[in-house]
Amino acid sequence: MTGESDLSPARLRHARFAIAAVFCAHGAVTGSFATRIPWIQDHAQLSAGALGLALAFPALGAALAMPLAGRINHRFGARAALRALLALWTLSLILPSLAPNLPTLCFALFVYGATSGMSDVAMNALGVETENRLGRSIMSSLHGMWSTGALLGSAAGAVAAHAGADAQLHHLIAALALTAAGLVAVRGVLDLRSDQNGQAPPHFALPPKSALFIGAIGFCAVFAEGASLDWSAVYLRDVLHTDAGLAAASTTAFALTMAVARLAGDRVVDRFGAVRTVRAGGVLATAGGLLVVTARHPASALAGFGLIGLGIAVVVPLAFAAAARSGPAPAQAIAGVATITYTSGLIAPSAIGAVADATSLVVSFGLVTLLAFALVAGAAVLRQKPAVPVASEAGRDEPAGIRP
Repeated sequence: MTGESDLSPARLRHARFAIAAVFCAHGAVTGSFATRIPWIQDHAQLSAGALGLALAFPALGAALAMPLAGRINHRFGARAALRALLALWTLSLILPSLAPNLPTLCFALFVYGATSGMSDVAMNALGVETENRLGRSIMSSLHGMWSTGALLGSAAGAVAAHAGADAQLHHLIAALALTAAGLVAVRGVLDLRSDQNGQAPPHFALPPKSALFIGAIGFCAVFAEGASLDWSAVYLRDVLHTDAGLAAASTTAFALTMAVARLAGDRVVDRFGAVRTVRAGGVLATAGGLLVVTARHPASALAGFGLIGLGIAVVVPLAFAAAARSGPAPAQAIAGVATITYTSGLIAPSAIGAVADATSLVVSFGLVTLLAFALVAGAAVLRQKPAVPVASEAGRDEPAGIRP
């Protein structure tokens, strides 16, 4: 990719902070939406089953739209594509609370998911390009900033919900504020452009082969994440018979360890490399899963869920980084990995429920433990060939990639 002429250390630091702010804004939309789901359910007069159906549409929209992001990046350049896609995503926050019934909510959430997925691919592709030019890992901390944004958005949403604020007004204000913040942040990201003489990515394509095994690693991590977030509180309540407050603390423990590990993960990756980091994370997540399924006391289960969050935290950022360096079309490879991981997030909660209905929740988290161990066995797919020079924004050759 080519682009601006200034690639000084100061410019790269500024670009890193700018893309981190983009990740934070993206996460804040998710947090803002999640806290008002009960209001949306009441407004649309939905049963629990109908709400569950509607909540499948964001992942469906994302999975179908993400393959388009590579074409958009190629056509308009990384900064312009991110500017448009991020604005569409932040503004889509307005739609779900306006929906008066199930069909309109499903459509709103499909759009919400589609814009989320495309902007997700665009910002991860630009994050990897920024990482390549810095010559050190930043993807884990970028995803940590996403988690931080989600926490901030959910905190603001909790305050609005506690105050009895109308979700339509809350989401309108949040969408406009996050759109403004996103547009300011995007001004500082690297302005990279694909070679227009090269072959453009297809309008729609299945994940490239280079992304499949990498995506499988992401699938395992996201499955464990979705299962833990959605079922940890239920596990403590139904299996260990704790009260609601302590059960809810399991979700908090998991989310906090994920956020902290991602923010601190880059130093670990730079020192030990992606493969050893993911293997060690897989060991921690496996140990956490074993603690959960053998727990006889809530403290053991809480520690187990915390270890699962700690162990899988950096896997998806590293999978995106590995995908971007796995072939000639980074955005398309990232879209492929993202599609696989989004699919995992879609099926994990229902799969856990189905296994629990047929057997028990303990058996369900035995499955999670096996997938966590798969991270240990499969981490080697994140090892990349020696980095090759890539065209800098000024057209100079610069080293691409970080330690594998």
